[in-house]
Amino acid sequence: MLLLPLTLFTCLALLPKSYAEDNDATTCDINNNQLQVGTFQLTSDCNSTSYCQPSTGKCLARGCKKDDFPLGYAIGEATPKKCGVGFFCPDEADACQAVMPVGSACQLNRDDECEGPPNFADLRDPTGYRNTNGSVCLNFQCMWANRTLGTTCVTEQMAYISYASDDTEFIYVSSRDNCRLGLYCNANDKVCMKQKDFGVQCSADKECSSNNCLEDLTCGNRPNQPTHFGIWVYIVVGLGILIGVGGTFIGLYLLHRKARDEEREKRVQYWREQNAFRQNILQMRETAKASLLSLSMQGNDTPRSTYYAQTGSEDSSIPMLRRNSGFRTASDDGQDSVIHGETPIIMPADQEGYGWGQRLPAGRRPSQGRKF
Repeated sequence: MLLLPLTLFTCLALLPKSYAEDNDATTCDINNNQLQVGTFQLTSDCNSTSYCQPSTGKCLARGCKKDDFPLGYAIGEATPKKCGVGFFCPDEADACQAVMPVGSACQLNRDDECEGPPNFADLRDPTGYRNTNGSVCLNFQCMWANRTLGTTCVTEQMAYISYASDDTEFIYVSSRDNCRLGLYCNANDKVCMKQKDFGVQCSADKECSSNNCLEDLTCGNRPNQPTHFGIWVYIVVGLGILIGVGGTFIGLYLLHRKARDEEREKRVQYWREQNAFRQNILQMRETAKASLLSLSMQGNDTPRSTYYAQTGSEDSSIPMLRRNSGFRTASDDGQDSVIHGETPIIMPADQEGYGWGQRLPAGRRPSQGRKF
């Protein structure tokens, strides 16, 4: 059971090596070197990290590079060095070569293979699209891009295959010439003409100073040109941000205030209920107190007083309490009340020096007494 996974892993490990050996052919034929259809990229029997040596017919490792990150090399893998000033790396990337004078053969779109003119600083294109150091390779021949307005010129038109966002193919025609910057070579008359400004009618990209002819056949801005907005746009955006932030704060404040009002209403409702409950309790106490006072005020009308009256005792004729005697009653809440507004009198008690029914001096209260 263990032999099957081991064999499977061994085969998978050998697959990349076999695939690499098939692509990195040790033998090659220089006659198979050609430009790929649609992209015009140089292809050969060797892989992307080697070139075909004509004398031996062998694929050897490349000796130079023209890009900072050449195709085919893994991350961290050592790459050849770029060529210095006055040299160039050809498409085969076999070795650095010296730039070639005007009229020499050059490879497609390799303006850097041509030697620049003495006044290259006035002729070169900073973007590198029109020429390199004032020299241009047209129709596989080195030229200088120094043709002036109204003079004859040379053009080169190449059709490339491009792909849209939906993967459909379309033809993109690239037209180049040897006119100075700001001019273009008319394909019909082969004469240098002035390039057109933004919004002017055009039929090709080269006719526009921005090198961008829109679908409505008018010159547009450069594709890489940054967009500039007016001051009013920044003002509107700033006001929009302030209004948005302020509206958010106001909305949150109103929302929280509503919640606070609801909570406050609940507390007020609770306080009202508790206050009403307290008032009911106080009213019940007052009612009970009044009932007790009314019973104590009835005097001889009670059955108890009638019973004692029938005994015929000597003290029975003397009333224990007078209705208008003005006894002070003590309540549970510590407050005294005076009946009928009379001055309080002293019950028979242990007050020395005072007799029955005598009044106390002002501000003096009895130490002991009977509560009613």
